[in-house]
Amino acid sequence: MAELSSDSSAVRMIEDVQRSVVQVRSSGRGIGAGVLWPGDGLVLTNHHVISGRRRRGNIRVALHDGRTLDADVVKSGRRLDLALLRLEGDLGDLPPAPVGDSDALRVGQLVYAIGHPWGRAGAVSAGIVGGVGEVRGQGRASSTRYVRSDVALAPGYSGGPLLNARGEVVAINAMIFGLMALSIPSNAAQAWVAGERRPRLGIGVLPVEVPVYLRREAGSAGLVIAGVETGGAADRAGLLVGDVLLAIAEKPLGEAGTLLETVAHAGDVVSLRVMRGGKIMVMEVHLEESGRAA
Repeated sequence: MAELSSDSSAVRMIEDVQRSVVQVRSSGRGIGAGVLWPGDGLVLTNHHVISGRRRRGNIRVALHDGRTLDADVVKSGRRLDLALLRLEGDLGDLPPAPVGDSDALRVGQLVYAIGHPWGRAGAVSAGIVGGVGEVRGQGRASSTRYVRSDVALAPGYSGGPLLNARGEVVAINAMIFGLMALSIPSNAAQAWVAGERRPRLGIGVLPVEVPVYLRREAGSAGLVIAGVETGGAADRAGLLVGDVLLAIAEKPLGEAGTLLETVAHAGDVVSLRVMRGGKIMVMEVHLEESGRAA
């Protein structure tokens, strides 16, 4: 875990945010972290931190000022591994953490994690962002996009915040995958808390090389459709398994991340440049709404 010099502005920033980081307990035992979220007594943590503990009084939240309050589960979801709690009792002055824009994260950017490893309250670990996107493992990609970093996480960091250098929450720490720390982007967390449903194509894709004669206009790589969800937006538009996506909204498709990001910010209709049987066509897809953006 990184140590910061006592006169560093980062120390003052960390001290400010630590007031917004809580410990989530069950039967008096520390099981994870959480962060005070904008709203009336809301706490955001991981689903796996509170899984199976839904009754009032079963979840206790220890605040930075020493108080411990009961909490109810507002909602919890396994797919994003997020849980939203609402504190009960005399809330007093609870400072919600400032939430930043996870889309603005760049590889190499310094980030900090705050949590309670092995019961040590308010511990800090520092590292750098290694990437933002899907995580591949055991031959397949995760459907969740993560912030990947080399922050040293340990039991007790789960559900705590990942901060940028301005002290803004840019992700919620979730797990270790190999040597990487995986955290849920703040923009995805905000959309989940707000109940927003994002557009999706309803396809599975794999990277593929584009024929040499198309590379000047389409780039060197595209995405071949490996699966089409029956009744989904792509299916309704007539996309088929084996079609190669070359561009979306006139942006070349070199990786799945570009596809996900463009669809997530698209309107009701998006144009796709598709190669089928060696022929190029442009197809308009009317997007459906969903909790995923794939």
